[in-house]
Amino acid sequence: MASAPNRRRRSRAKGRTALVVESLESRLWPIPVLAIVVAVAVGIVIPQLDLRVDSDLPTGVGSAVFNGGADTARSVLSSIAGSLITATSLTFSLTVVALQLASSQASPRVLRLFARDRQVHLTLAAFLGTFAYSLTVLRTVRNDTDEVPEFVPRIAITAAFVLTLLSVIMLVVFLAHLASQLRLETIVKDIHGETDETIDLIAGSVADLPAYPHRFSTPQNATSILATSSGFITSLDRTGLLDVASERGLVIEEVRRVGDNVVDGTPLARWWRSGNSSTPLDHDAIADEVRTAHKIGYERTAAQDIDFGVQQIVDIGVRALSPGINDPITAVNALGHLGALVTRIVTMPTTPAALADSDGTLRVVTRRVLPGETVHLALSQIRHYGATDAVLVRRFLQVISDLAYTCDDPAVTDALRYQLAALDRQLRQDDSDPAARNELLDETAQVLASISPAG
Repeated sequence: MASAPNRRRRSRAKGRTALVVESLESRLWPIPVLAIVVAVAVGIVIPQLDLRVDSDLPTGVGSAVFNGGADTARSVLSSIAGSLITATSLTFSLTVVALQLASSQASPRVLRLFARDRQVHLTLAAFLGTFAYSLTVLRTVRNDTDEVPEFVPRIAITAAFVLTLLSVIMLVVFLAHLASQLRLETIVKDIHGETDETIDLIAGSVADLPAYPHRFSTPQNATSILATSSGFITSLDRTGLLDVASERGLVIEEVRRVGDNVVDGTPLARWWRSGNSSTPLDHDAIADEVRTAHKIGYERTAAQDIDFGVQQIVDIGVRALSPGINDPITAVNALGHLGALVTRIVTMPTTPAALADSDGTLRVVTRRVLPGETVHLALSQIRHYGATDAVLVRRFLQVISDLAYTCDDPAVTDALRYQLAALDRQLRQDDSDPAARNELLDETAQVLASISPAG
């Protein structure tokens, strides 16, 4: 079995890998740029291969490859390069349209899904790579002169032809993929899948954290560490905080958690000595090390932020309930995904309230997302805006029943009872359809009665 330090290093490595992957996948340029570099290199190498093996090609192979002259070769390569740039412009334009539609119909926060769409990356890479390859091969074509003989890289031109056919196929696949990606059901499914991956990552990292099992108190005179930039906390390296606290003999308390918005100059964490030692401490060095464990960005990401996925689905459901869209069925579907996600979140291993070092000494006091807070995040807004729709209310009640069945945490039960009480008050204030209101009130009372009181 791995030792605690090894588990912490493994957990830190997983967290850093997730951040790097999230950063690269959410940008359009890495894969296309890599494709261009590879295409240029291949466009230099294959003509050299042509020069060496062209005269030795078997008759069958020689008849299958390009057999035109230098002028024809230039025309073919120029046509390929020009058509691929046009196709690239079309692909980019369609992607921009998709982003606009996703922003207006779903939520601006789902744009990251399209920016990290692997099919978009590969299609752009195929087009730009074929374009760069064709231009690179084009420069090697020579006419027959008194000084040099004619050179037509037949294998290289044939490869350009094959790459063009593959690019056309990818364009067709991309159009079909885009039509699928614009559906709200697909968007919500992708958010659900991304959040599931984050839950798996967080659950694995929590298992590697050494819990401090005893009661503790926080002093009033702790030293605050202030943020030096504004934005969202996108990740938090708790193993890094644990190492800093152990090496310097401190206890570090988290003030902010992943997903929180921080303002430059406000508290990010606090620390105090864990013993009675009077050894001088370098306050600036401690602050720098703690800040390094907190990554702050201009937008939330899914790398470590489970609530971000929940918030995106809530946004889609709330927008579907707006008068301008009026699509309650989308909100009903969103509730189904929210119920599944919240069930996983509230039943996953919880982050310890405090962490200890290898000697069992208190080192880090965590700031956790409590199960009741997750329930309120997932249900409150949709309940607030959708309480007048009977179909949505019945799906809402079903989600609450499912959560009560799968989780017996008193905090979750309290949160569910609060949601039912709030729904009851909203229904009593709605006079638009008294008959439907009374039915929904009865159903709400039945669900409330089925949930045992907390404690």
